[in-house]
Amino acid sequence: MSDRFLSFYRGLVIERPKLALVIVFLIAAVMAAGLPNFKLDASADALTLEADRDLDYYREIIKRYGTGDLLVVTYRPHDELFQANSLDNLKKLRDELKEIEGVANALSILDVPLLYSPLQNLTQINQGLRTLETNDVNFNSARQEFLTSPIYKNLILGPDEQTTVIALSLEVDEKFIELVRARDALRLKRKQLGLSPEESLELEKVSAEFLEYSTQAAQRSRVRVQSVRDIAEKYKGDAEIFVGGVTMITSDMIRFIQNDLVVFGSAIVVFIIALLAVIFRRIRFVVLPLATSVLSVVIMLGFLSWVDWRLTVISTNFVALLLIVSLAITIHLVVRYREYHAQNPTWSQAELVLATTKFMFKPCLYTTLTTIVAFMSLVVSGIRPVIDFGWMMTIGLLVSFVLVFVVLPAGLMLLSPGKAQEDKATDQPITLIFSRFTERKGSLVLVFALIALGLGGIGVSQLQVDNRFIDYFRSDTEIYQGMKVIDQNLGGTINLDIILDVDPEVARLIAGGASEASPEEDPFAEADPFDEPDPFEFHGPLVEEDPFAEVDPFSEHNPKSQPANSYWFTIAGLRELQSLQNYLNSLDEVGRVDSLATLYEVAEDINGGSLNDFELAVLKNGLPDEIEGILVNPYLDAEINQARVTLRVKETDPDLRRLTFIDKVQAEMVNTLGFKPEQIHFTGGLVLYNNMLKSLFQSQILTLGAVFLAIMVMFMILFRSLLIAVVAIIPNMLAALVILGGMGLAGISLDMMTITIAAITIGIGVDDTIHYIHRFNREYQIDGDYIAAMHRSHASIGSAMYYTSVTIIVGFSVLALSEFIPSILFGLLTGAAMLAAILGALTLLPKLILVVKPFARAASAT
Repeated sequence: MSDRFLSFYRGLVIERPKLALVIVFLIAAVMAAGLPNFKLDASADALTLEADRDLDYYREIIKRYGTGDLLVVTYRPHDELFQANSLDNLKKLRDELKEIEGVANALSILDVPLLYSPLQNLTQINQGLRTLETNDVNFNSARQEFLTSPIYKNLILGPDEQTTVIALSLEVDEKFIELVRARDALRLKRKQLGLSPEESLELEKVSAEFLEYSTQAAQRSRVRVQSVRDIAEKYKGDAEIFVGGVTMITSDMIRFIQNDLVVFGSAIVVFIIALLAVIFRRIRFVVLPLATSVLSVVIMLGFLSWVDWRLTVISTNFVALLLIVSLAITIHLVVRYREYHAQNPTWSQAELVLATTKFMFKPCLYTTLTTIVAFMSLVVSGIRPVIDFGWMMTIGLLVSFVLVFVVLPAGLMLLSPGKAQEDKATDQPITLIFSRFTERKGSLVLVFALIALGLGGIGVSQLQVDNRFIDYFRSDTEIYQGMKVIDQNLGGTINLDIILDVDPEVARLIAGGASEASPEEDPFAEADPFDEPDPFEFHGPLVEEDPFAEVDPFSEHNPKSQPANSYWFTIAGLRELQSLQNYLNSLDEVGRVDSLATLYEVAEDINGGSLNDFELAVLKNGLPDEIEGILVNPYLDAEINQARVTLRVKETDPDLRRLTFIDKVQAEMVNTLGFKPEQIHFTGGLVLYNNMLKSLFQSQILTLGAVFLAIMVMFMILFRSLLIAVVAIIPNMLAALVILGGMGLAGISLDMMTITIAAITIGIGVDDTIHYIHRFNREYQIDGDYIAAMHRSHASIGSAMYYTSVTIIVGFSVLALSEFIPSILFGLLTGAAMLAAILGALTLLPKLILVVKPFARAASAT
């Protein structure tokens, strides 16, 4: 501390402790007043990048082909499905679901048109569509149609012939769309061209209005999901029913976050109380550290509430981290205070407190700063919840640091020191086991470190950034069970769209050889999906942005006027699509594929054989609007000569690897099926989620080197020695390598939660390193004996490191109680990472110091 700052600190905290505590409690009270406004967010933004061009393209495709969000209710009656009682219950369920506010339509096997029961010609189809509720329909024929027809196979009736689905089409919120359009247009202009002051104010206004309205929309969505569940519950005596869809998952994620906050917060507080009572055995050293940690969390949560900064399933972990990190800093101060008290029993309380804060300020400041550097690496991820987590931890760490050096010293100043012997630590701390092992078996320490280095390197090379979304949830949750039923019986859960532009050469031939036409003159000019859009052009409603939004095959949007000269509506074009669709259907990962090829297959069945282009055009012109809305409009935009192939991928497939799958499909399309690379564009939830996973790897794993470099620089500033900085960084690098390599060897993929473990391992691990080296140097200056300095360091600061590590390890193990699998893995892996870090700090670090003797060399250099 500088003399001026020390004078200010002594005058406020040491000499006026009551005033200091009153200021802290007033700030906490003001922040706590905002807690009623605290909100959680489980939106789909967590699954996409902030500035993903593929997301912009996805929005355009969703808008162009008119697909929307669905809630899905799976229905498997205990009795035979195709009998009067079961169908009657299904009808009642469907009718009740239709009445829920926000549901535009509810479609089931009772509503979809039957074209094969029996097979009808075009004239019969135009005379009136038949459904399962038509009087003379044969149920066995209808069942076979649902199982085998190209329209409904793997879509509406499962292979068990018992599982079916009610698809609830949700109403489009026009105001929501309007606000999104205004906000996104200004954001895009800000990114590309910049905004004027007036436009910046407008963006703030629109963003605030959208945030408020989206909160209301989210609440309505949760009420809607609960209404669906309440209605479904009434029928569960007669059938096995699950609710699925993005809206339901979002609703449940909010519940998971709420439960985790309550469970983990309560469990960690109880654990802190028990741990501090066991370690220090004095009420003051339980109450003051606990008060510091709780105040840190209250102030931060209040701040987030006031600025309407919402916790997500990712950033919610900052609460547990903040509690634990605050406690760790406090324990270091308490341990040092007790040492001073035992060594100087005649000192006054002011002398003890001031000596403790002066000694611990510098190492605690540097540990806080290095931890901040590690968490700041999350800010470059491009994924909003991960970015938020990084910023929240950065701010929270600064708040915790200030509170530790105010609340604990001021609280102690209100109490007498007590008797020193009552606070005396045990004569043989457990940490001396590690120093003795390092002294006697130091070579083994280095051998173990090299083995860990080798295994970690092998494991990192096997590390995956791909995972199945279904694995995020416990097998007994409705999300998991619903996704499994849909995946195995109803065609898959995650969507992938393949957008096909016509081959430019073919387009010119169709256009009459207009090869010299400019792009503006050529009606079949190839659409560029990455063309820079007008910053004020609307790119699709937010409700349709979700990467897991399902394609509604029964969309009732108004049919578009499709020009007759689309290449994709010729026999040649349809056969290309048919070849692609046949290939996709052959893949184990794929559950259901739809395109214009489905219509082609139906048309051949209706015609009784192959068609020519003329017959195909006649057939198309004669289709009823309902059939065109199912078989044409979602898969063709003839105005730009573009076709869409939609497929759903099975999340339950154990061999699913998204990036590998996309690359495999593209290679087959180009090398075997004859498509040109520039014709092919992939979009949909699978692409967006894959982009997010790739971003995690690129922005986090590849930036760890930069983080270590930044920490190295801080070590050099702190210790004023390159050699000491290198010695200090090695155990932390090894700990990060061990945990990441262990994940690779165990087959645990990186995801939005586990990617933060590396930052946490580095950020908290270097804390122990700084404290240990700082204390080792002090002890070395006493007698110049490295071995003695090591044992004294282990007995003193080593005990504090041991206590804090136990706190972190056990504290994060509480996350195993979560319903969210990534949270469980996050807790257990973080605990394992901290175990690796403390073992490295208590064995490898002192052994390296004994080998290179950096303090002697640093002293001789000066």
